[in-house]
Amino acid sequence: MHFTSEQLLEDGVLEREFTLGEIPGTLWTPASAAPAPLILMAHNNGMSKAQPRLVARARYTAARGYAVAGIDAAGCGDRPRSAADDRARADLRRAMQAGEPVDGIFESFVGPLVHKAVPDWQTALDALLALPEIGGPVGYSGWMAVGIRLAAVDPRIAAAGFFAGGYVPHAQREEARQITIPLLILLQWDDEGNPRQRALDLFDAFGSKEKTLHANMGGHTGTPWFELEDGDRFFGRHLK
Repeated sequence: MHFTSEQLLEDGVLEREFTLGEIPGTLWTPASAAPAPLILMAHNNGMSKAQPRLVARARYTAARGYAVAGIDAAGCGDRPRSAADDRARADLRRAMQAGEPVDGIFESFVGPLVHKAVPDWQTALDALLALPEIGGPVGYSGWMAVGIRLAAVDPRIAAAGFFAGGYVPHAQREEARQITIPLLILLQWDDEGNPRQRALDLFDAFGSKEKTLHANMGGHTGTPWFELEDGDRFFGRHLK
């Protein structure tokens, strides 16, 4: 892991950019000198670790005593992506806006993207846990499809907060039954891009004994800011 820049923010959080082979990432760590529990914070399909909403969540979380890391996984953010990937994203957006069936496009594009992303997250996790300022345990927050896969294959993930989505690849819908860690799932009731009933069915499918669903009115990007406070309490119970 090679740190390329660092900045001390006004809330006492240290923000550092890093590279790990081809993987670019950002690490936010709190002012406390004690080793901190780690939260992996993942953006959605094709987006960037520099997305303003993700950065705001990361800074808020780090200021409350967690180390927080985000990466651009394969095909996302600043990583190279193929013309075929761009066409698939455009086809997916067009079909969703037109109200056409998207399952075929979604499975053929997002399914492989998830399977490519998870090894990058595990590589980053290996390097992050080797840092003296990070002591574990590890939580996950963000894109549901990647989070399900990561929790299913990596026992280091102790708790997860997901943004509920109705469109999750079939493989991850099956893997959800294997997930037994504590979960906090945020559902936007009027999310125009994700079928509500599918999201509710997926919540039922999780094998966790402790799983909590918070449903709020509003569209895809309208998750209320106060959910960060509840997320802090959730991760505090399981990571601190």
